[in-house]
Amino acid sequence: MGLNPLQLMKLFGMNQKFQKNHPKVSAFFRTQFAGGLTEDTILELSVTKPGEETVSTNMRIRKEDLELLEELKKMK
Repeated sequence: MGLNPLQLMKLFGMNQKFQKNHPKVSAFFRTQFAGGLTEDTILELSVTKPGEETVSTNMRIRKEDLELLEELKKMK
């Protein structure tokens, strides 16, 4: 189950647009993930929708999560 070249080109273009629209987020991910995450690192995510309260969650990175990230890196 692979992506075809047209899908990859579309995804690449969408990623470029995301980086242009959200440079702080892109820079954050680059700096935080560049050195690699380690087991027991905690990631926290918050979402605030207009007119609603903020909802947050977090996760502790496990060995299996790191293995998944490594496999995703190989797809680049």
